Parts: sequence; C-alpha cells; structure tokens
Amino acid sequence: MDLKIQRPSPTCNQTGSEFKAGDVIFSALVREEGNLVRRDWSHEAWASPPDGTLAWWRSVVPEQIDKGASLAPVDVLLDTLESLADQPEEASLRYLLALQLLRRKVLRFAESRSEGEGDAGCHTGEVVLLACRRRDCEYQVVAALPEAEEHAVLEDRLASLLWSGGEA
Repeated sequence: MDLKIQRPSPTCNQTGSEFKAGDVIFSALVREEGNLVRRDWSHEAWASPPDGTLAWWRSVVPEQIDKGASLAPVDVLLDTLESLADQPEEASLRYLLALQLLRRKVLRFAESRSEGEGDAGCHTGEVVLLACRRRDCEYQVVAALPEAEEHAVLEDRLASLLWSGGEA
C-alpha cells in the first residue's frame, strides 16, 4: 500500500498562523471520512494527537533549499544504507535513511518481526525487512528510534545524506 501524503501546510491547523523557517511543528495523519489527511500545528498549539490519528511526528520547517541542491542519487543512498549495516551505533541513522528510501519507493516493505527477547520477556528490538528491486536484494533494518537528545543531530546528518549540490 503506497500512501500519498500531502506536503506540510503553510499555516497552523488551529491558529492559522504562518510557519517560518526554523519553526518546530507537529504533523499528524488523521482519518477523516475514510481518507488520511495531513494536519500541521505550531509547537505552541500542539497538545496531543487528535482522535483518529494514525501517525504523528515532530519536525522543523526547513530553510528554503538552494536552487542548486538536488536529491542524492539513489545508488549512493543504497551504498550508504549498506555501509551502515555493520555500525550498531548508527542504527538510528540507518533506520531513518531506510524510511526515506521506503518513502521514495526505492525500497518496499516485506515484513517486520521482533528480534529475540531480553530480560523479563521484553523484546530487544524490531527488525524490518525491506526489499529492493533495483539491486534484487533485501535489507534487514533494526527499527531504532532515536533518543530525544539525538533528534537535531540526526536530522542534520540525514539532510546532508539526502541532499547534494547545495545546503539542505
């Protein structure tokens, strides 16, 4: 199933105020009349996800991207995904990169499974299996969500991987 998600709104869903570069915003995919609709809120207006929310996330409104900037070539991003496989300390960056490749339809979701159990029956992590037709292979990616203090650094690192020819 491929979801088409709208671009961010230029204004807050609640207050109508315009977003500016550097503003922290919250976005949610909300079920409305059988459809998924994206809604965006300013940091100040956000309280919690509304009823019917399928997913929500925090982001920062980017500076306008240079006209010379372009998305990095897919093969470079796949090479990077592969090179990060042997670096457990980069699990969060690898997971975010895999999600971007999934969004760009370079990778397709194959399956998800829990990887073992730790103490007291707690799962040690979820592994997502992603298929790549371009290279006729599958990638196992640990679903490693970044810690709160890592968000800004990972956002910058991911942007530098995704964009070339200018600043992102």
